[in-house]
Amino acid sequence: MKRKPSNAQPAAPASPARRTFRRRLLAWYDSNGRNLPWRKTDDPYHILVSEIMLQQTQVNRVLPKYHEWLQKYPSFEALADAPEADVTQTWYPLGYNIRPRRLQAIAREAVARFGGKLPDDEETLLSFKGIGAYTAGAIRSFAFRERAAILDTNVARVLFRVFIGRGAPKAHATKRELWKISEALVPRRRAFDFNQALMDFGAMLCTARKPKCLVCPMASQCAAFPFNPEHETTKSTK
Repeated sequence: MKRKPSNAQPAAPASPARRTFRRRLLAWYDSNGRNLPWRKTDDPYHILVSEIMLQQTQVNRVLPKYHEWLQKYPSFEALADAPEADVTQTWYPLGYNIRPRRLQAIAREAVARFGGKLPDDEETLLSFKGIGAYTAGAIRSFAFRERAAILDTNVARVLFRVFIGRGAPKAHATKRELWKISEALVPRRRAFDFNQALMDFGAMLCTARKPKCLVCPMASQCAAFPFNPEHETTKSTK
């Protein structure tokens, strides 16, 4: 039997591996999941605000600003009508000030095209400037409770370590493979919880520098166990 070349990408996880991963992840989440305000709403606007704020920003910094923002701009219409300078000032000190401008542009487009609502289909969501594949998946999963895959930094790290193990996590080919893995893993039931669990697992247990491998429920099926940073290269290739 010939071995695969070292640069070959793995196939999507087999059914038994998918079931085991889902069961272990959801069991961990049921005991350890974070209590976050945007998990208590299905309002697409609130979900979008949280997702944009969480880009490049830690949860503990987002929490107070999330509440302040929604109090000042409670709807797409309120945000669309607000002066741009006020929007940027309200965003402070989260940084990356292109984000509030992008969020306001989405709000104005939602008001102009969809009566102040966000559509629930992937193609239309991706037509908004500022909504990429991850954000579209998050809106569909968290606001509309659809069976949609997500892939942010935390999710990508978890899936890479468990199902690939070695290589360049940020390479374009690897990211394409990780999207396929994420899509294959999303369960038909509890898709919302599953995607939230993936993000929490990456943020709390399977962290970038010091993952808690010794207490990890995925250890027996993890391709990267025990973690060795030398197995994750930074080279990004197409």
